[in-house]
Formats: sequence, C-alpha cells, structure tokens
Amino acid sequence: MPANLVSRPNIVFIFSDQQRWDTMGCYGQPLDVTPNLDRMAAEGVRFEHAFTCQPVCGPARACLQTGRYATEIGCFTNDIALPLDEKTIAHWCSEAGYEVGYIGKWHLASTGSEEDFREKPVPPERRGGWCDYWLASDVLEFTSHGRGGGHMFDGDGAGVEWEGYRVDCQTDFVVDYLRTRDGRRPFFLFVSYLEPHHQNDHQHFEGPEGSKERFADFVAPGDLVGNDGDWPEEYPDYLGCCASLDHNVGRIRDTLRDLGLADNTVVFYTADHGCHFRTRNSEYKRSCHDSCLRIPMLAYGPGFTGGRVVTDLVSLVDVPLTLMGVGGMEPPCTMRGRPLQGLVDGTATDWPTDVFAQISESQIGRCVRTDRWKYSVSSPADHQGAGGRYPASSVYVEEFFYDLESDPHEQNNLVRDPAHAEVREEMRVRLRRRMAEAREQPREIRPATP
Repeated sequence: MPANLVSRPNIVFIFSDQQRWDTMGCYGQPLDVTPNLDRMAAEGVRFEHAFTCQPVCGPARACLQTGRYATEIGCFTNDIALPLDEKTIAHWCSEAGYEVGYIGKWHLASTGSEEDFREKPVPPERRGGWCDYWLASDVLEFTSHGRGGGHMFDGDGAGVEWEGYRVDCQTDFVVDYLRTRDGRRPFFLFVSYLEPHHQNDHQHFEGPEGSKERFADFVAPGDLVGNDGDWPEEYPDYLGCCASLDHNVGRIRDTLRDLGLADNTVVFYTADHGCHFRTRNSEYKRSCHDSCLRIPMLAYGPGFTGGRVVTDLVSLVDVPLTLMGVGGMEPPCTMRGRPLQGLVDGTATDWPTDVFAQISESQIGRCVRTDRWKYSVSSPADHQGAGGRYPASSVYVEEFFYDLESDPHEQNNLVRDPAHAEVREEMRVRLRRRMAEAREQPREIRPATP
C-alpha cells in the first residue's frame, strides 16, 4: 500500500438519473431549483458542455464503471449484466488502497429471467468490485417509490427499509457512512440516486409533496415548447425531484465540512442522461437530441476549485479516468476518453472537438456532435437489428442533422438538405473515426431516403 495513501483525496461521486443539464441555475434555469449545486459550481468547476455516451440507464452505467463504450463491454441495452471479468473503477481504486462503497441504484446485475436480481439482493460477484460497503438495489424503482418508502439490500443481502421521501432517506444512509469512516484509508463512495427518473409503475415523476405548486410557474425549455409530450403536467414534479437532489447534495457537503473532510474530498456530480418528456419518441430517452444527451457535470475539491467553467465538449466516458487521476493512479490502456484534469489546469492538448454516443434499445444508432453540428444515423427498418436488440448494424442510414448555431433546440432536421451535403460528409467522416475508436468495424452509412 502506498505510504502516502492517507493523504490522497477522498471521492464522493453523486450520480442522478435522467437529469437535464438545464435544471440547474448555473446552466440557466430561471427558478431557484439548485442553490447548493450552483454554489458548488461557483466554488469548483463546471463543465458547460457535458454529454452522455449512451442515453440509456444500464449502458451509461456500464460505460461509467469501466471507461469503455457499451458495445465493447456487451452492455448495450438495459437488462444485460456487467460481465464478471470486467475490471471497473472500483477494482482499480481498491487495488490502489481506497475503501470503495456503493449506495443506491446499480442496474448492472440482471440479465433476463435467468439472472434476475431486480427485486433481490445483488450477490457479491455481481457488484462490480464495490466490496467494502454496499447498500443498493439493482433496479431501485422496483424496490421503492419516490414517496412512501422502500428498501435496499446491504452487503450481507439483508433488506434495509425506510419510510419517507426516497432521496432524503438515501442521503441519511450516505451521511451515516461518512460519519463512520475511521480515516485509515481514503474512501471512494459512489452515490447513485434514481431521481429525477420517473417512477415506472406510476408513470409519473414523483417530486416531494408540494412540487406542483412550488414550480407551477416554470419556464418551459425551448426544445419542449410546441411539441407534444407530457412535460406540461410532469415538469413541475421533475423540478421538485431536482430540488430534492440539490438539498441533499447540500447535506452531504455540510457533513463533509462538519467532519473536517471537505478540503480533502473531491465531490463529483453528474447524470447518466437527460430527458425529453416524450417529445422525440414514445418515452423519455434513447434519442440523439441534446435534451437526452446533454447532462450536468460539476466537481469540487483538490484540483477542482476556483469557479472555473470549462467550455470544451466532454463525455461521460472521460469521467472514469478523471476519478482515477484524483487518486493518483496511472490510467489503464483499456479505458477510452481522457482525464478532465487537463482541461481544468490548462495542460490538455489536442482535446477532441466532438463527442460520440451510441444509442440502443429503440434503435441501433450512432451520433457525433461538435460545437455547431449534430449528425446521427440508425439502422434501417428493413435491416436485422433495427429494433435495437443487437450491439451494431452493418448498415446505417442518416437520420438527423442539425445546425446547433441557428437551431439550438433541434427543430429543423437538415438531413436531406442539399445545401449541407458537404458538411454532412465531414460529419460522416468524424462518425466513422469515432466508431473505429470504440473498436467498431467499418460500416456502410447511406444517405437519408427521400
């Protein structure tokens, strides 16, 4: 164990589910939804243009745990377990001497009916290396509700129940964890909330009581205005979920301060993907649009201070290397992405000018985005795998192309516009390069059908 182990920063990684970037004041939200997160951004670092690499819960989590793309891991849709031999950030950090703990939603243990842990304890070998502390459910929305209580399972597989609002109760467990550390090893605590994800069996976003009244005068995001979907009735509760997350981030940071841990703990906050409120397809995600791909991303602690705003495009796949960098670990060659510290301290060179996403379940899709352009393709309807249950397709067809400079809300699809044929070709080249970096085989990309 390294001699300087105790001096290494602790890590508290806070992960929300289905949270849009623009729910926060520091990203432009006009209502007072996130004062604690806004304060964290003002004191730390905010990544202005952060994006998921997979707008689906399980695959995004697999990418975050491993630093690799979903098709490389095999977890390209929900309900595919993380392979038992897959090395995760928990394994790497544990080997480096960190105590590794996990609280909340896991979503990487079950595969179909034969290995179904969605409502049962996740066995130790299915926990992705989070071996020192465990209090979680594989699919938290199956063992609890936003309001009224539920349960998770501890490291011994015993159910641990609670009554109350889910985010508050989950944070009670986080606070208990922080207060019981002995200081002999740095800790890496992964806190995975379900909010603001909708409650599946209720088909409703379950904000705290009073959310509809508190946020009744919301300002609708531009991508929702004029589009069908359930946002008019659901957005106030969605903001209520986000406000609850914010309140509890404040509780976590206050606890770190009270324990004298704040100056030597990196707190990182981000989400798995965004939410388009059924404006782009029949549900809330699995889309190439920014409402689905763009996520909040904040950090505070050693190496992440000063109120800096990073404007380069960054990806969720950059986060694992970043977290390993916090702990002073050498980056493994298996991980994609790049550590974000280089953007924060100004040492990064040749940072990519685009981000890449794989889209699955509803389709087999691939997307690349630059500051100005969005280019997305998907498997044709008459091709094997068009329904999204395969990792890749041998053929793709151009589906969406947006000029984000003139059309930031992505309302005008230019995929068939002959005036943009040259730019589409440039984006096709970018996409092929990104697919190759994700170890995908060369694929045919056809122009959009008339």
